[in-house]
Amino acid sequence: MPRLSLRFVPIWRRHFLVWKKVAATSILGHLADPVIYMLGLGYGLGSLLPQMEGTSYLLFLAGGTVCYSTMNSASFEALYSGFSRMHEQRTWDAILNTPVTLDDVVLAEMLWSASKSLMAGVAVLLVIWLLGLSHTPLSLWTIPLALLVGLCFASIGLIMTALAPSYDFFMYYFTLVITPMMLLCGVFFPVTQLPPVLQTASAILPLSHAVDIARPLLNDALPPHAVQHVAVLLVYTMAGFYVSLVLFRRRLSR
Repeated sequence: MPRLSLRFVPIWRRHFLVWKKVAATSILGHLADPVIYMLGLGYGLGSLLPQMEGTSYLLFLAGGTVCYSTMNSASFEALYSGFSRMHEQRTWDAILNTPVTLDDVVLAEMLWSASKSLMAGVAVLLVIWLLGLSHTPLSLWTIPLALLVGLCFASIGLIMTALAPSYDFFMYYFTLVITPMMLLCGVFFPVTQLPPVLQTASAILPLSHAVDIARPLLNDALPPHAVQHVAVLLVYTMAGFYVSLVLFRRRLSR
């Protein structure tokens, strides 16, 4: 079982201090892609689709974009940056020569990736507010949701990092997991438009549960089955963290 302590805090702070040096370009990079998607598709398709599930298509898309951007941010940080620190830069080796355990290092990686995703989610939410798409106080609940989504996808991403022999390996994950999830989980169109088999598959995927929470909140409504959706995201988070920790222990003990 994981053996955790507060010694993950200095590791998280170390990642934060490194990130501060490139904060402006990092924020711009994580913000540009989802905002371009939201504005391009929102105004482009929005002119052809006046309403979607009782609301404007732009607001419909905004709910999915918050979750999509947090998923992407956490995944990129856990995979590419995490792999760099572990394998290329040997930062983990240096940290593990101090009184810190591997469990704390992996926990810090997951929490830092979730922190990056939280910043991405808040940035997209600010754009939504500035565009006047949603001003409901319930939309503030998308901020802790962004953190939870970040934890979920960071933990899953760390599994891939523990298995990866090189950076090229991550293309399989993005092509076979992240992209299909983005298309199947209701980010761009309702899941009900999919065939029954794909609807069943979508219900299993964590991004669907995140979108089902975010979209009603931006529409000033309480999400139905919110506890169930949160529970699914927590299960993915805990299971992903445990599996990644086991894999990292095996990899680094060789």
